[in-house]
Amino acid sequence: MRKSLYETDEAIMEGIRNDDDRALAHLYKLYFPMISHFIISNSGTDDEAKDIYQEGVIVFYEKIKGNSLELSCQIKTYLYSVCRRLWLKRLAEKGRYANRIEDSENYLSLEEDVPQHEENERQFGVMAEALDQLGEPCRTLLEDFYIRSQGMQDIVEKFGYTNTDTAKNQKYKCLQRLKKLFFTSYKPEV
Repeated sequence: MRKSLYETDEAIMEGIRNDDDRALAHLYKLYFPMISHFIISNSGTDDEAKDIYQEGVIVFYEKIKGNSLELSCQIKTYLYSVCRRLWLKRLAEKGRYANRIEDSENYLSLEEDVPQHEENERQFGVMAEALDQLGEPCRTLLEDFYIRSQGMQDIVEKFGYTNTDTAKNQKYKCLQRLKKLFFTSYKPEV
C-alpha cells in the first residue's frame, strides 16, 4: 500500500506553503467527517457543515500562507476549534443558540483554548448522552425551548398542555431529570 504524500501535519503545511492543491484536497478528506458530525449533531445540515469546513480551511490556509500561524496543537484540533467557533457564531446569528458567544476572530491564541476545548467537548458528550437517555417528550421540549428558542405558548400548542404554567412546570421537571442524568455521568477531571 502506497503511503500518502501528506501523512504528517508538517507535510500538509509545507504543501500548502508550496501551493500544492493535493495538500488541501487531503486536508478536506481527512477532517471533514469530524466537522460534519459536530455540525449535524448541533442543529446543522450537511450543506452548512460543508460551508463551515470551507471557511475553517480558508482561515487555516490564509494563516499558513501569511506565516502568521504558530501551531502548537494538531491541525485536527486547530480546525475543529475554528469550525466550532464559526458554527457557534452562525447559530447565534440565526438565534438558535442563546448563550453569549465570544469573538471568534482571534485564532492566534487558539492553542491556549485547547485544554478548555477538550473539557467542553467532554461535557458536551456527556450532555448528549444524558439527552439521549432523557427520552421523549422531555428531550424535544427542552430542545424546543433552549435550542430552538420557542416560546411557552408554542410549546403548549405543540405538546397539548392546558396552559403555559403547566408547560413551565413540565419543562422544570424535564430540566431536573436532565441535570440528574448529566451529573450522574459527569465527573470533573482533577
